[in-house]
Amino acid sequence: MTGSDEGRVLVSTHHLERAGELREAFQGAGYEVEMVTPDEDVSGGTPIELLVVTGSADSAAARALVGRAAAESKAPAFAIVENVETVPRLAEAYLEVFSDTARADDVVFVARSVIERRRLQASAGIVGETDAIKEALERVVQFAPVPSTVLVTGESGTGKELVARGIHHLSSRRHRPFIAVNVAALSETLLESELFGHEKGAFTGAIDSRRGLFELADKGTIFLDEIGEMPVATQTKLLRVLEQREFRRVGGEDVIRVDIRIVTATNQDLKQLVALGRFRKDLFYRLNVLHIELPPLRRRREDIPLLVDAFIEKASKRHGRQFQGISPEAIEILKDYQWPGNIRELENLVESMVVLAPGRKVLPKDIPSEVRGNEPSTAALVPVGASSSHPLEDPSIQGMRPELEFIFRTLVDLRMDVDDLRKEFETYQAPGSGSPASLDRYEIDEGRVEIGVRPVTDASQGAWDVEVPIETPPQEGPTERGGDGSVVYRSGMTMEDLERAAIAAALVQVRGNRRKAAQMLAIGERTLYRKIKKFGMDAEDGE
Repeated sequence: MTGSDEGRVLVSTHHLERAGELREAFQGAGYEVEMVTPDEDVSGGTPIELLVVTGSADSAAARALVGRAAAESKAPAFAIVENVETVPRLAEAYLEVFSDTARADDVVFVARSVIERRRLQASAGIVGETDAIKEALERVVQFAPVPSTVLVTGESGTGKELVARGIHHLSSRRHRPFIAVNVAALSETLLESELFGHEKGAFTGAIDSRRGLFELADKGTIFLDEIGEMPVATQTKLLRVLEQREFRRVGGEDVIRVDIRIVTATNQDLKQLVALGRFRKDLFYRLNVLHIELPPLRRRREDIPLLVDAFIEKASKRHGRQFQGISPEAIEILKDYQWPGNIRELENLVESMVVLAPGRKVLPKDIPSEVRGNEPSTAALVPVGASSSHPLEDPSIQGMRPELEFIFRTLVDLRMDVDDLRKEFETYQAPGSGSPASLDRYEIDEGRVEIGVRPVTDASQGAWDVEVPIETPPQEGPTERGGDGSVVYRSGMTMEDLERAAIAAALVQVRGNRRKAAQMLAIGERTLYRKIKKFGMDAEDGE
């Protein structure tokens, strides 16, 4: 929940009437708002979280105001423009640009997402501005207020613990303990004792009773990293904690009740571990209530310069060294590298460059040869997560080469996917038809959106049409409106065409309410807004 104690929103008075509307909307959302003139000094006071320029956004005075706000608090800026032709010139100075007909509530809607994301990044130390990391952070902002269990997945070194800390910081438990446990670092016996505690004499060396981490984290958050490495016996006890919020200490008889939020993380495929019998299926479903997938660094290469700058500042302070920086050519080499160790590997490399700085800017020749691509990297031979410290359950395949083990795991995963598809296919079949050509319909929520499948008679258009009856006006492009008022998928359509049709249908269903539309589509509100802008649907939605 936002509050005035967090920072202030500045609204310029270039367009006084518009500025008044925005001030009321931001104040209604709980923000401290100040009206500023183009030449006003914005320094001092609480930090600036956002600047909104209400007119003449391309003028020298407006750009100077944006510069002063950025210098004061690195605050982003929004622009409200009358002439849309100026938008390309404003892309560098403004994070978001709205037309002068945009509703004040829409501006606040986008601003809230930006402000909450920046607060999260500042508190958790998460750096990045690419869409991949923004979508992950949007989920953190959405999930933090609720008490549900969260599963964070991603390759090793992608920042899963930072995300867990961000969830805790934005939750109502932020003033309570946050305890992180690396499950893989503890043996089975020691892990149970650490998590649940033990009574005096429970095992050799237990000279006194001891509280476990679940007790210590009461009213707070406990983060279980590398959850895929947890022994099956301990998984059973964890399942009881998740279901009943109670447990017994090792060697104890008394039931201990706790109020905790559990966040878990893994770099393994838990579905695969379930298929191999190494992870309980019921525990997987209890952990995977809310899910956040963190992208690897190679999927967010544009964030590498920002991460490098942050790591340089951190390492320079830690070691008390002056660093001359990294040349643009060297940065390009870092952006081209695959980074099997992700952010952790990048941070270690930057720290080594700071320590071994040659007294000038780092050049391509100063970067290790394996990063420059002159030496093969063995890390890329087997995909991340393909190998594991656990032997496979089948003795006939123990000790196999990593490549063969990866192939085996892939086949197991494929078998699970085929089984799931078979079940879905059987569900979709109409009773007694014996053919997928029969129409099977379903209802979604209370909006009565029906989805069906029917065969087509024209073989040139593919084997099937997918028909979604909705009450929307005809859409442009490959999406066609059927004769019975339905939107019909036809061969040759792209995923963007389908996305646009789905978004349009959802917006009509909820009468333009973007929050409800995002919930119906199971995506973040910020993601929905970005796609609306991408497809040029602002005018259709806003009217």
